Amino acid sequence: MKIVVCVKQVPDTETKVVIGADGLSIDPADVKFVMNPYDEFAVEEALKLKEAAGEGEVIVLSLGSEDAQPVMRTAMAMGADSGVLLKVENAALADGLSIAKALAAEIKALEVDLVLAGKIAIDGYGHQVATMLGELLDMPVLPTAKALELADGVATIQRDIEGGTETVTAKLPCVITAEKGLNDPRYPALKGIMQAKRKPLEIKETTLDNEGIELIEMSYPAKKPEGRIVGEGPEAAAELIKLLRDEAQVI
Repeated sequence: MKIVVCVKQVPDTETKVVIGADGLSIDPADVKFVMNPYDEFAVEEALKLKEAAGEGEVIVLSLGSEDAQPVMRTAMAMGADSGVLLKVENAALADGLSIAKALAAEIKALEVDLVLAGKIAIDGYGHQVATMLGELLDMPVLPTAKALELADGVATIQRDIEGGTETVTAKLPCVITAEKGLNDPRYPALKGIMQAKRKPLEIKETTLDNEGIELIEMSYPAKKPEGRIVGEGPEAAAELIKLLRDEAQVI
């Protein structure tokens, strides 16, 4: 079985984001970049499927600048066999459709049995690419999987819905997106990290088919107003309730 896992490099959620001098980009100084957390679940699931079958190939696929290589090497250190990086400039300004078209073209050439990806990227929250991939590849899409089984050429997932759990099936090949709780991603061991340095990582120059997104402005969230004391003792209760209702509008 040949499995492709789509991964993306994103800023660490614990990184303090500083807007650059141009007001249109993030200052990369001191920013730690990591693999999109939901993509980690997808990589782990691909490795588990390969291990359960006793054979197969796991390929990680990403679109971005050459700076994304460490994230792909991390996936290889976890156990992926190889990687393909579609090199583009200003990938952050590409829209979901242009990204999906570029990924789909590469996946078609690889002739894969299964495509895995995180359910969403935590930097853009577009929630678009995997669904578009399914349409472009003419494959069914099973989103937000919290459990996955493969048997007799059929994928079966379970996903949370309001008030319960839903079970959905589709014939392979298909596209499946990983939800938190699908598994516990492994940490790369020292042996895996050393082996990852020797695994093939192909970098392909890629041109997206449209101009993408126009970024107008980046700004910080509005500062929350400072707290204040409205009085002391039981006498302040009425005023506090009035402010919570009329000013804060929380009751």
